[in-house]
Amino acid sequence: MIELATPHLVRRAPEPVSAVVLGTGEAPDADWLRGFRRRLGRTPVKVFVEPAFGYVSESNRNRRAIDRAILDGMKRLLAETSENNCLVWAHNLGLGRNLRLARRLVFACHNLGIPLIAHHHDWWFDNRWHHFRAKSESGLSRLDLLANTVLAASPSVCHVAINQADAAVLGKHFPGSSGWLPNPVEPETPPTAARARAAETWLIEQIGGKAPVWLLPCRLLRRKNIAEALLLTRWLRPEAWLATTGGVSSAEEESYASTLNAAARRHGWRLRLGLLQGNETLKPSVPELLAASEAVLLTSLQEGFGLPYLEAAAAGRPLIARQLSNIAPDLETFGFTFPQSYREVQVGPDLFDWRSERQRQAGLFAEWKHLMPRAARRLAGKPTLLAAGSRRCPVPFSRLTLTAQIEVLARPIDESWARCAPLNPFLETWRTRAAAAQLQISPWPQSAARWLGGDIYAARFWSLVPTGLAARPAPGASAAAQGQFLLQKLKAENLYPLLWNSRT
Repeated sequence: MIELATPHLVRRAPEPVSAVVLGTGEAPDADWLRGFRRRLGRTPVKVFVEPAFGYVSESNRNRRAIDRAILDGMKRLLAETSENNCLVWAHNLGLGRNLRLARRLVFACHNLGIPLIAHHHDWWFDNRWHHFRAKSESGLSRLDLLANTVLAASPSVCHVAINQADAAVLGKHFPGSSGWLPNPVEPETPPTAARARAAETWLIEQIGGKAPVWLLPCRLLRRKNIAEALLLTRWLRPEAWLATTGGVSSAEEESYASTLNAAARRHGWRLRLGLLQGNETLKPSVPELLAASEAVLLTSLQEGFGLPYLEAAAAGRPLIARQLSNIAPDLETFGFTFPQSYREVQVGPDLFDWRSERQRQAGLFAEWKHLMPRAARRLAGKPTLLAAGSRRCPVPFSRLTLTAQIEVLARPIDESWARCAPLNPFLETWRTRAAAAQLQISPWPQSAARWLGGDIYAARFWSLVPTGLAARPAPGASAAAQGQFLLQKLKAENLYPLLWNSRT
């Protein structure tokens, strides 16, 4: 998003931009940086690297050393700002992976009168409680301290969300200093026929033969719910391969990826994980892979924006996707319709070991709640399968652990289809369409440009920049906003066993 949006921001800035400075914990990829500089033309791009700005969990320095390095780095980064018209655009402070940096940055901007756009893509409390211990080690384990750090109340700060659901909460507690800023997305020129054919040839080499490919454009993350995409692929297009573009990007996802991959090899499932992982140079781009694939899937449990919805529409490929409650209203606002969207895939209770799964979930859920402070623990709803008790009934596939999901996948495909098709009547139509390669495509609506265009993005961005004249948010606004978020995120409908523990 930084790469796409920054050129528009520079071009539409109310005053000429003398330089763009990338403050980061690690040096950006050299090819990416060259492309970024090319996009910005004559505007200089400087890179400021301070390792202490990265994730604290990935640093081997002690707390005091990190704090000193952050303070020194902040001073150097913001040097001479009193003489320059400076704006700080900070990404994902809400993830909470470096709270000391977030606190120092807010203090510096507040004291120096520097406008700060705190752009929130994800939240630390959204199914990421396993990181709470790291926050305790940072001396920020109290919920009120976390709120004052991540959702700081200052006239110099504007909190920005990428979906309307989060923006509504921010707007209630930070009136005049918050906003909704959906990511800029503009359809690129489709790959040439030659590039699409080259990508198709490459795919044939990767899967070891000619067959339809259904693509899941994502990294290997538990929240992507990859086993559900595999189940749908096997039910609707048994001869197709399911492939993901990205590989594992963090140690905590290794167990999920290796378990799923081992099960696929053991059972002979047509699954290829991490197509674009590795350092090979002759690999197609994601748009080229989309053009070479028969269909696209998005089975995520949670998303902040949902870019794959738009990628599929831009590529003119049919999409099968879960409806996410915080994303669907935005897509409708943009003008998109998705004919193959669904809420849940229901599976019969006799396709997995119900008793073992219930015991497994009870243990994992108790461990997960134990990670929380008591105030948050009391807000947690009751997961779907545990709420059912001993009453065996159909449950959403997404509400199972990976162990139970693999048990369902391991059943003969004709058997699981026969038992689950009546529970999901919409799938019969989709299966007929898929067999004839006639899954419906979501057109790119003309109205999308009014929301997702680069110039529109820039105009909205600059309208959100704090001017110093805004009133300070009401006392307790930070804690109140975080409390409302916690109420929403801990509801039963937002609880997924896959996200409670890295080993499920």
